[in-house]
Amino acid sequence: MGRSNPSSDLASPLLIRDGDGAVGLDIAEEEEPLENPFEFLGAPPLSIPPSKPVDPFRNHTSSIVGVYEWCKIVMLLPVVVLRLALFGVALAIGYLVTRVALAGWKDKESPMPKWRCRIMWVTRICARCILFSFGYHWIKRIGRPASRELAPIVVSNHISYIEPIYFFYELFPTIVASESHDSIPFVGMIIRAMQVIYVDRFSVASRKYAVNEIKRKASCNSFPRVLLCPEGTTSNGRFLISFQLGAFLPGYAVQPIVVRYPYVHFDQSWGNISLMKLMFRMFTQFHNFMEVQYLPVVAPLETKHHNAVQFAERTSYAMGCALNVLQTSHSYGDLMILTRATELGKDNCPNYMVEIAQVESSFNISTSEAMEILNQFFAMKPDSNGRVGMHDFLVAYGLQPTPLCMKIFCYFDLEKQGSITFRQFLIGVAHLRKQPSFCRACETIFNRWSNLATCQISKRELGEILPSTLLCINDETVNKLFRILDVDNDGTISRDDFIICLRKYPFLLALFAESSLTII
Repeated sequence: MGRSNPSSDLASPLLIRDGDGAVGLDIAEEEEPLENPFEFLGAPPLSIPPSKPVDPFRNHTSSIVGVYEWCKIVMLLPVVVLRLALFGVALAIGYLVTRVALAGWKDKESPMPKWRCRIMWVTRICARCILFSFGYHWIKRIGRPASRELAPIVVSNHISYIEPIYFFYELFPTIVASESHDSIPFVGMIIRAMQVIYVDRFSVASRKYAVNEIKRKASCNSFPRVLLCPEGTTSNGRFLISFQLGAFLPGYAVQPIVVRYPYVHFDQSWGNISLMKLMFRMFTQFHNFMEVQYLPVVAPLETKHHNAVQFAERTSYAMGCALNVLQTSHSYGDLMILTRATELGKDNCPNYMVEIAQVESSFNISTSEAMEILNQFFAMKPDSNGRVGMHDFLVAYGLQPTPLCMKIFCYFDLEKQGSITFRQFLIGVAHLRKQPSFCRACETIFNRWSNLATCQISKRELGEILPSTLLCINDETVNKLFRILDVDNDGTISRDDFIICLRKYPFLLALFAESSLTII
């Protein structure tokens, strides 16, 4: 009984093999911490791709500023009452007419019958009245919609809640929307009449189903066009964020549409501003400007190597050129990060955005995993600039400022500023997880140090694994690390605990690998 004894392997290296070869570390020969504390994984020094220091979600007039704006609001208050009345009447009539159009319709998997579509024209006129009540008295249209036979799918940039109302009036398309929209009063009924395709962006099965539905409805001319906003969320119109691939995977030609909201005093984008405040600001403008431009159809290339990613890039490029805006790798995940930072009352919340689409594609990390790592970062108490210093990093994991622990921190601190950003921490964690030998290293090190009889590590044994010569061990440090490693809180560290914890905190693996170097 007891931990497995590696003394019989003194002359052999700790060798971690993967399908492509082997990465070896001679435990007998190495006695000092390596400059790169993760070299035993075969992990090269961290390299972070450049980012664009922009905030594509920022509304630039979220606050009412200036005498002119306040005077205009006061002057238009009587007009607001009339606009609200028009809005309410149009919404109520549209809702009632939609109920009539849908009454008794059972086969909603088939195209809506023509007579029901004709009834829905009343609701479409009501939608135009709603736009009028918001101050969109006239809307400039450039170009024309292509025929459905030529482009069964249309894609648009997404800036506000206004363009879906406009497209409902103009095109009456089938839309792809989040399942949460179905429960919105009035809105849920109307989008059901559009034979909406619901999708849960975090469910692989739901996304696959949505793509199949897009393909099915795009292939049948009896269905209306399918409308998607491939950005997946609203931006401020000054940038075009990364595209999701749902519109491009079916392989049908698409017609890009770009929407602009020219303004001087009031930014109409639905960014870091509440819906009610945005609506109030719209009601208190003399007129709100909107331009809709239909671009030439983009068809997939009939070449062997052309895929949905390239199709999306060609479409994004066409839309970016038409808008004359910068394209970025931000996505809905960055908005989730921004929202989370705002909820926690952090300063300079845009500093936490990482261009998650780029991180996902380069390091194979999902948005939900990025949010978990964000919570780890917040637990380290970042400063007002969104940076974590070495002291706070070490304290969060019960570590001491020893050479090894400082090298672990410096692995993330590429700028050598003594503090790290969330982007550095996220990419660093993802980079370590991505190493082919990472899982094998966790298994190998656990087998080396676990108790032979129980296949577990107790708190006392953890203290022996991490000797004072390495980590200046004290009871507080051991207790902190043990609480982190004991994932299921059963008083021992099992194999599953060890691997789950190190996948969550992969940089801690260096402590155990380094302990192997020191003790052996």
